[in-house]
Amino acid sequence: MSEELVINLGRQALVLYLQLAGPILLFSLVTGLVVSIIQAVTQIQDMTITFIPKIMATILAIVIFGPWMLRMLIDFTFKLIVSLPNFVK
Repeated sequence: MSEELVINLGRQALVLYLQLAGPILLFSLVTGLVVSIIQAVTQIQDMTITFIPKIMATILAIVIFGPWMLRMLIDFTFKLIVSLPNFVK
């Protein structure tokens, strides 16, 4: 297995990771921003208030994007398994 192949495989795995984590992180980021703005306007400075909305947003993102994320993981794994004989050469 050449260095180019290993680097390419690692790059593909990192890109897949970013694609899968992106929607969940974006939902959590937007929710945290909205809650922070609401806290600033109402002057409620309790740090525990942000956790429940972020958890709910993360669960919502997983429910919405879960099938797509699973399909991406299955496709990547299938391509990896199919190309295993090429890695041995």
